[in-house]
Amino acid sequence: MGSYLLQKLGYAVLTLFGVITVIFFLFTILPGDPASMMLGQNETAEQVAIVKKKYGFDKPLGVQYLNYLNDLSPLSFHSKEQDDYTFLEKNKYNATVLFDTDHTDVVIKLPYLRESFQKNGKKVSAVIAETLPNTVILAISAIVIAMILGVLLGVISVLFKDKWIDKLIQIVSTLGMSVPSFFSAIIFAWLFGFVLHEYTGLNMTGSLYAVDDFGEGSTIQWKNLILPALVLGIRPLAVVSQLMRNSLLEVLNQDYIRTAKAKGLSFGKVIRKHALKNSLNPVITAISGWFASMLAGAVFVEYIFGWNGLGKEIVEALNTLDLPIIMGAVIIIASLFIVINILVDLAYGWLDPKVNG
Repeated sequence: MGSYLLQKLGYAVLTLFGVITVIFFLFTILPGDPASMMLGQNETAEQVAIVKKKYGFDKPLGVQYLNYLNDLSPLSFHSKEQDDYTFLEKNKYNATVLFDTDHTDVVIKLPYLRESFQKNGKKVSAVIAETLPNTVILAISAIVIAMILGVLLGVISVLFKDKWIDKLIQIVSTLGMSVPSFFSAIIFAWLFGFVLHEYTGLNMTGSLYAVDDFGEGSTIQWKNLILPALVLGIRPLAVVSQLMRNSLLEVLNQDYIRTAKAKGLSFGKVIRKHALKNSLNPVITAISGWFASMLAGAVFVEYIFGWNGLGKEIVEALNTLDLPIIMGAVIIIASLFIVINILVDLAYGWLDPKVNG
């Protein structure tokens, strides 16, 4: 297990390094001059020069890339020259100096995602810290709905195999996998938040926290979670239902299941005691991918429902070309994707020890 974990961690580091590299060059080369984006249309040449110096945009592209890696790395190197970019950046976060030389400080710190172009120099990490919890709550709620209902529908399909209930579940699952989340979000918001609002009490838009009329405090509005969580969970629910049905049918044809039936165990007990656990391997693998992709797929769902999460923040950053927020959000989502997949691989290895060799 130890070597297996080290191997996964090695792949994770390489994957994250690749993501950071692609993100940096994609959003540094294509959009244009970031200094002009920050200042707007009324900038002067002197202002542009100052901003470029402050953020290191006046350096060659290779140096900018190394500076970006230096900002993200927990172990980083900072010049003692006061007009150098790395010296200026060191003052923007709490860092512990491990040792220093005549010209360089070697420090340990949290990864630094830089500052927003549009939010008055607000740190990207602060923006993500404010919005990511809402997205995680939404994704967890959606995946719980998908997992519980998907496994339940999959088991029901097996219990009523080839009957009308099974066929109905298959049709609904196929529709759920084929309909895009943004289209489902529009339909659900209109139907349950507007047409049936009198009966459901749900709103077309709304976030987890609602500010009171006097702007002095906020209250949690759990009902605003219902529609976006259902919409975000539709597609993984359909996938889990299909996977659970197919996996359970395959497990039920195994020899040890026939032995359990021969001992006089009821069909329901055979499923609960023997077949269910062994049928969950492909379901857990699928859920891992869906949970990570939900953090990215929540972009459209959050924007349509007005859910103040990281997805909605990304859309607003794209509209205003706030590149540090976009880059930071993508890196955070990629990191969560990698961590989740490592945890699921470990869980998969626990369910099936043969995976670890």
